[in-house]
Amino acid sequence: MYEYAIAWEWLAFAARWFHVVTAIAWIGSSFYFIALDLGLVKRPHLPVGAYGEEWQVHGGGFYHIQKYLVAPAQMPEHLTWFKYESYFTWLSGFLMLCIVYYGGADLFLIDRHVLDIGPSTAILISLASLAGGWLVYDLLCKSPLGRNTWGLMVVLYAVLVFMAWGYTQVFTGRAAFLHLGAFTATIMSANVFMIIIPNQKIVVADLIAGRTPDPKYGQIAKQRSLHNNYLTLPVIFFMLSNHYPLAFGTAFNWVIAALVFLMGVTIRHWFNTTHARKGRPTWTWIATVILFILIMWLSTVPKVLTGEKDADAAAVAPAFQQFAGDAHFPAVKQLVGTRCSMCHAAEPVYEDLARPPKNVILENDAEIAAHAREIYIQAGRSHAMPPGNVTDITLDERKLLVAWYESAVEGKQQ
Repeated sequence: MYEYAIAWEWLAFAARWFHVVTAIAWIGSSFYFIALDLGLVKRPHLPVGAYGEEWQVHGGGFYHIQKYLVAPAQMPEHLTWFKYESYFTWLSGFLMLCIVYYGGADLFLIDRHVLDIGPSTAILISLASLAGGWLVYDLLCKSPLGRNTWGLMVVLYAVLVFMAWGYTQVFTGRAAFLHLGAFTATIMSANVFMIIIPNQKIVVADLIAGRTPDPKYGQIAKQRSLHNNYLTLPVIFFMLSNHYPLAFGTAFNWVIAALVFLMGVTIRHWFNTTHARKGRPTWTWIATVILFILIMWLSTVPKVLTGEKDADAAAVAPAFQQFAGDAHFPAVKQLVGTRCSMCHAAEPVYEDLARPPKNVILENDAEIAAHAREIYIQAGRSHAMPPGNVTDITLDERKLLVAWYESAVEGKQQ
């Protein structure tokens, strides 16, 4: 039933809302504790085992915070654990992946001109890459290489660049960037669930039992936390990138992804150094701006230089027969050509548009049929498109889009 499309859209919105809220909580607490940890001051009056302290003011009061590098002499009466923010961020993100990319695999996940595979195969590749990525990362951290923090990070960067290239050889550009964010976020959340929290529980158990905790557990957790620190900003970029085709919809999208990881390092290095009171390395911002300008250039390299070919729209429109064969379609095609194609064209004629919004092109029957659901939701059931109704689409024309989609859906069910 056509009501399914509306319910599915609201489910996606609810999942996205949940994901954003939990991500804010996780990233906010993570950034706070990183700044707190780097800003600790060692003073002679600290209790035995305390590494440093800091005074903070917020909300009309003062906070006196002390950190024990391994553990205090005895177990406190109450502990506040910071873990559920991470868990629910990953779970809600995976839910979004299932709703949007697995549920809409033919449109959002698969590009048959990149790799001709079916939805089930694509979903299995997606799941395997997320699980396999964590296993490879964890093995590298536990290998002899893991004793060299910066050497390990260089190798991990090479792995991330390889995954960026690999995803673009399998999925659509949008899905490739989303998966790169999910791949990285899986590592980050698994660090919390599989390493950091279990190690802290071992320390707590030792305190309860009256044993002296082994400092190695804290050192291991600290290394994983450092990785999460430098991966956070790239993950946010990739999660936002699906709104910006200039990032994912270009021939050099995997190179852009590689540079985004470097920008994450340069930005976080400035904040980490500043919080640690070791100066303000302005060179990091210069490097970040240079990297960003390079990304902008890569996103606009002409197709004639890259050998990139336009896709055959009919091959990527599995819904062609259903929607292009409906009786309303000739009028819909004329309507879309009048009200939508000035922006949603390979070469938009609307002022200041270099590429079609979200890389959606509506110039022929197959392309219109492939995006039938989005047209129905965005311009039929809602007034989201055109933005500000700049092309003066009428209420009767919106009703035509609704009638077309619902008629086609009902026709398929009969």
